[in-house]
Amino acid sequence: MRVLLDTHIALRAITDSSRLPEAARELILDASNTIYLSAASVWEIAIKHRRKRSAMPLSGSEARHWFRLSGYRDLPITGQHAAAIDDLPPVHDDPFDRILVAQAITEPLRLLTHDETLAEYSQLVLVV
Repeated sequence: MRVLLDTHIALRAITDSSRLPEAARELILDASNTIYLSAASVWEIAIKHRRKRSAMPLSGSEARHWFRLSGYRDLPITGQHAAAIDDLPPVHDDPFDRILVAQAITEPLRLLTHDETLAEYSQLVLVV
């Protein structure tokens, strides 16, 4: 399965947080799955870390380093991804989450998240 990690799931995975749901851990560690990390997540981490948000313990550069060491594949943001936001209903206001959903639908990928609201967008969203 091709899995796109939501930002918080990805951070919890690389920091081996006890807050990472076991179902997420199993999907990420399953060698038959290909794990993707969006450029949007690195961007979100960089912005929130710079603003000194406590939920962002790493800088964007540090997080990207650990994502790459973990074997996550980079998913750039394309014009097609950005344009796909036009088709999303106004379920969620967070621009980072909206681009992740658009990427999941466009590619297609399964979006792994803890945010139940995102499941309203598509069956491609896996809530753990």
